[in-house]
Amino acid sequence: MTDAPGTLDERFTALPDLLRANVEDGTELGVSLCVVHNGDVVVDIWDGWFDRDKTLPWQQDTLTPVWSITKTMTNLAALVLVDRDQLDVNERVAHYWPEFGANGKADVLVRHLLGHTSGVSGWAQPVTVDDLYDWDKSTAMLAAQEPWWEPGSASGYHLLNQGHLVGEVIRRITGLSLGQFFAKEIAGPLGADFHIGMEPADFDRVSPVTPPRPLDLDLSTIDPDGIPVHTFTGPFVNVSETRTDRWKTAEIPAANGHGNARSVARVQSLVSHGGEIDGVRLLSPKTLELIFNEQAHGKDVVLDVLLRFGIGYALPEPKTVPSVPHGRRCFWGGLGGSFVLNDLENNLTIAYVMNKMIFEYAPGTRLTRPVGDSRSDAYIAAIYEALE
Repeated sequence: MTDAPGTLDERFTALPDLLRANVEDGTELGVSLCVVHNGDVVVDIWDGWFDRDKTLPWQQDTLTPVWSITKTMTNLAALVLVDRDQLDVNERVAHYWPEFGANGKADVLVRHLLGHTSGVSGWAQPVTVDDLYDWDKSTAMLAAQEPWWEPGSASGYHLLNQGHLVGEVIRRITGLSLGQFFAKEIAGPLGADFHIGMEPADFDRVSPVTPPRPLDLDLSTIDPDGIPVHTFTGPFVNVSETRTDRWKTAEIPAANGHGNARSVARVQSLVSHGGEIDGVRLLSPKTLELIFNEQAHGKDVVLDVLLRFGIGYALPEPKTVPSVPHGRRCFWGGLGGSFVLNDLENNLTIAYVMNKMIFEYAPGTRLTRPVGDSRSDAYIAAIYEALE
């Protein structure tokens, strides 16, 4: 393990000890934490192990799958096009992608995709994991199917397909795939080591995630024909898929991004800092305001928990995600723990990325919290305490 790596403002001296304690007691395996405040990187630390056998330390440039944090990158890419007047969140998706207007989706708006309210939260059966890797086939399938609930009426978390939906709109506008657009227009200008579709040369930097214990759910109480089951099985991706070369190189822009806390914070700090970091402006304050245009606030029809979604991000709902208080904040996280929080009131971005996935849900019939866990809660609380 590495002693006192990276960058650490003196206000945050408690954080390395917290990371080290979590590594030593097994709460963490490998972990990275980054904080950008008022334009400066005030925390950039990491600790722990690259591999489950603890033979290699987590390094400064270690990458790992971040699951649905990828959605924040994909949706940010859409907001960049909005800022350039190439995309209108209130326009029909079919304006950019005519085939999508079929079977009751003619009035689905771009903001419905970005706010998880389109009614299309997964692929209709039959669908396989292999289909995820065939962009033309998988997007054609989405264009052809009917919505599972009235578009715009409620949120239903777009688990694996949001990136295909938003990515196809971006492709129709720019001629670039989502991963290409993100690399050229966002990660490249910012110098961010975040990838949606990796090069083989970077594979040896990827720390594999360790899977969590299975959820203790009573499947007999779950409607096999309900929207949650359709979404989670349309298709179901095993954690082991992330170890394959095809997962690393593909573009599955809702789920297969690879990065670390530094690269996540580098990109997302655009949101907390008025759309500009280190002289690179990609968003205007006007576009950033769209994030807080509430699209849904209520029980999510897929996750069955109380959520608020704006355009591209979740908005504070402390009953479900207590680490994010009310205010001008937006956030999301990845399966098993990774988390990013943008606090526009305090010019603050907090990113947490790790390789040990956990589920901290009480036994029962449903999830109680969609993102974050006690680890990110503790880090976020310590960061805010240091800023007081």
